[in-house]
Amino acid sequence: MSAFSLYVHIPYCQSKCPYCGFNSHAAEHWPETRYVAVLCAELRHYAHHDPWRGRDLGTVFFGGGTPSLFAPQSIATVLRTASRLWPCDGRTEITLEANPGTVDTGTLCGFRAAGVNRVSFGVQSFHPHHLHRLGRIHNADEALASIDMARCAGFDNISIDLIFALPKQTLAEWERDLVQACALHPDHISAYNLTYEDGTPFHELRAAGVLQQLPEDIELAMFTRTQEILAAHGYGQYEISNYARPGYACRHNLNYWRSGLYLGIGAGAHSYARRSSRELGRRWSNEKTAAAYMAAVEQHGHARSAVEDLTARQARGEFVFLGLRCLDGFAAADFHARFGAELPTLFPHVTDLCEGGLLRCKDGRWQLTSQGLLLADSVFATFL
Repeated sequence: MSAFSLYVHIPYCQSKCPYCGFNSHAAEHWPETRYVAVLCAELRHYAHHDPWRGRDLGTVFFGGGTPSLFAPQSIATVLRTASRLWPCDGRTEITLEANPGTVDTGTLCGFRAAGVNRVSFGVQSFHPHHLHRLGRIHNADEALASIDMARCAGFDNISIDLIFALPKQTLAEWERDLVQACALHPDHISAYNLTYEDGTPFHELRAAGVLQQLPEDIELAMFTRTQEILAAHGYGQYEISNYARPGYACRHNLNYWRSGLYLGIGAGAHSYARRSSRELGRRWSNEKTAAAYMAAVEQHGHARSAVEDLTARQARGEFVFLGLRCLDGFAAADFHARFGAELPTLFPHVTDLCEGGLLRCKDGRWQLTSQGLLLADSVFATFL
């Protein structure tokens, strides 16, 4: 049986960033002991049900929110519970998201001792005025120091998140952010294009004309320079927004893009499962607020609030656009094995995409071309 990925959502933050559309909430205090106990109870519930029963645990990812606000012992408790329920070993990738300014060498040593072997820092920018506009609570010096502290704590797999196409950001500023990030020698760099998520202050400010989105040509130039600068420093692009040194691609996220099984626990977490390779699959999400989530798990063992059985069209389309996010795409044979037909048979418009120079089938794998990467969202929309 194939391994699955475990996502653990910790929704608490010290402050809510105005661009963030994730399920996170600013709080001065949080019920850490109760929340951890509920996470463990939810794990025990799913361990006795298919399709999770008997599988190996391939990756674990603590996301948020700001997981680094929780004590190392809390993270250790969750990991200890998971390892007792599912086979895992030293090869299991275990990531914890951290915000610079919320950690020091001591806490990072504690997370490493708890079993975390990959840390991802939400740096976003090294420019003070952009950090301020983004609502980040750390400064550039704390971001720089966090990488050194993580190395001292024994981490040999460190990732940095950056955001480009910020309001009033120049191409030169973005280039300096990239060069600064490379100078820190992280093992992985995620470079995300800013999106104005519905329901966020940034979305409202853009609608009101207070914030101006950068022109498309500048955004495309930033994307292209990201590819060039990171490649020159030894970071291979393996997904639209992700770059890594050889051997350091994020296995947890690769499982998502390859339509693997994942179990999400915690407030608002999402899951996807299927019992066989030919099954279309089912996904669900948990109660969104921490209070409702904890109450539901304490009463029922789980907190599922929305369940959806995928249609054939949904399953095929999601397999394609998730697979195409990766530069190596997906194997034509895998699509046929899963859905019983060739891609052009079920999506005849792929011929037009190929003729338009956006898509190709190379060595038996469907992939976006370099031009297709620039227009990826438009290509993906054709499969939904």
